[in-house]
Amino acid sequence: MRRRELITLIGGAAAAWPLAARAQQAPIRPLIGLLSPLSATAATRNIAAFRSALRDLGYVDGRNLTLALRYGDGAPERMASLARELVALNPDLLVTGAQSGALAVHNATRSIPIVTMTPADPVASGFAASVAKPGGNITGLWLLGGEDAMVGKRLDFLKLAVPGLTRLAVLINPDDPTDHAQIPRRPAAARALGLTLEVIEVREASMLDGVPAEVMRAKSQGLFVGQSPLFNSARGQIAAIVAQLKLPAVYGFREFADAGGLMSYGPNLPDMYRQAARMVDRILKGASPAEIPFELPTRYELIVNLKTAKAMGLGISDSFLLLADEVIE
Repeated sequence: MRRRELITLIGGAAAAWPLAARAQQAPIRPLIGLLSPLSATAATRNIAAFRSALRDLGYVDGRNLTLALRYGDGAPERMASLARELVALNPDLLVTGAQSGALAVHNATRSIPIVTMTPADPVASGFAASVAKPGGNITGLWLLGGEDAMVGKRLDFLKLAVPGLTRLAVLINPDDPTDHAQIPRRPAAARALGLTLEVIEVREASMLDGVPAEVMRAKSQGLFVGQSPLFNSARGQIAAIVAQLKLPAVYGFREFADAGGLMSYGPNLPDMYRQAARMVDRILKGASPAEIPFELPTRYELIVNLKTAKAMGLGISDSFLLLADEVIE
């Protein structure tokens, strides 16, 4: 190669490098920051549902949209720093789940539009002036919709499945605002069903190893597992612990029943992420979160794992199975 041609080639490549670097640094807009309270593995179905719904609405990550993902790994104390990290990217919109995520992004920005999925009353939490007209930068889905009976419904289903149940261990993470929102609802619901509750506090995954001894010490006949993302992220481990104890248990999300838990009752999480994607679409098209009412989940479902019931020698009546939206056999 001639010297002049070589110089031209090197000079052209050098000129292209800054352009390539700038192209890598500048994300395709709109940029959506999504903060999941779960681990990346536990959140797989939710993120896939969100991407699928966005795709149906005409948005494809890497083509006409950028999706920046962060995962809290079930640790509420991580959410604030992750929220600030996403805000520093200057996203067009933020999406988050759980009360810990909602609080984190709300504290991180009062200007970037937010779509959240929270179990707590958005007005009482300070996110909105009203459910119908939030008035600020945050809207989304209210998991419990003000139904204090949600916790009672789970207890009721467990009692219907196991009529002789009188003593129940309750697994909670007291440091997680998602669990904290439901703590006041449990005693009244338990009393109405003649249940005595023994609270077992688990603040991190390593403490799950001590749960069997705590449950046996309390002479519990069943288990109520809280909705902290810590438990959802460790659902396989929890299902194995409960299987070891051979005790009936009720959970808030179907992912636990899929992992081997006896039963779950609550909103369908992937459906909620699809619902959130539709709200994102409205905001990207110009709607203000201040004017978009908080919504309730579109589907609540009772899932019963009959295979698990048989493995623990628990007989589930046909009349109870008829109540289920799905029976895993």
